[in-house]
Amino acid sequence: MRKRPIELAGNAQIVADHITVAYSREPVIVDVDLVVEAGDFLGIVGPSGSGKSTLMKALLGTVTPRSGSVTRARGVTVGFVPQVEQIDWNFPVTVAECVAMARATGLRFPWITKAERVEIASVLERLGLHGLGNRHIRELSGGQQQRVFLARALFTGAKVVFLDEPTSGLDVRTRHEVLHLLGDLNDEGVTVVLTTHDLNGIATHLPSLVCLNKVVIGAGAPEDVLVPDVLEATYGSPMQILEHGGMRVVVDAGPDGTVIPFQRRSGAVGGATR
Repeated sequence: MRKRPIELAGNAQIVADHITVAYSREPVIVDVDLVVEAGDFLGIVGPSGSGKSTLMKALLGTVTPRSGSVTRARGVTVGFVPQVEQIDWNFPVTVAECVAMARATGLRFPWITKAERVEIASVLERLGLHGLGNRHIRELSGGQQQRVFLARALFTGAKVVFLDEPTSGLDVRTRHEVLHLLGDLNDEGVTVVLTTHDLNGIATHLPSLVCLNKVVIGAGAPEDVLVPDVLEATYGSPMQILEHGGMRVVVDAGPDGTVIPFQRRSGAVGGATR
């Protein structure tokens, strides 16, 4: 794996070239090619254990492929937003301190310079968190907590932001608020890469998708990859696409390809695709 940023062709910011990653003998992802370009808003979808988080870690540079390479264009910085469930929200820090920790090193933490306080306030205002800098992180709603860690990523000056299941555990309204916020940041020039289980709430709204199950099954616009044969190869069970109110909806299907009635499914629309 190349460690140093290099010059990449066109608008490419991060390139994965035939990467295989394994934590033991068994590979988690195999021979994956992926190009993240400036301005992308990309979703990585697949069942649990399909390698989504591993691919993201490889793109971030926190895991080293067994074979293949990941290269980053010169000057491209990255930020990471973890799942909100993985955070200790009782940790004794305020919102501003949590954001500042993204840059803190050594004994300098937790002191924040005057210039940094101004910059943090600007980032918080940009994300709809104006006036919350002195509030303890445990006092925030789920959507606000997600925004705090997005603020951390932006505070580092990241040009590419990676998010691991950014809407996991959030209610429908908050989920849509987070998605719209990411869309606004993308419009402002931030490249966004996220993993998600939520086919209907998130994936169908994204410009580009990668369907992953150890290998890349399909990549492209939702209308090209959210199709029955790609979904079945990705999730291992039949699925169908319905049109509802002008929107594509992924639903479970029986062995004969017919749509399973709602009351017979294991969960709400999209929930059974995990």
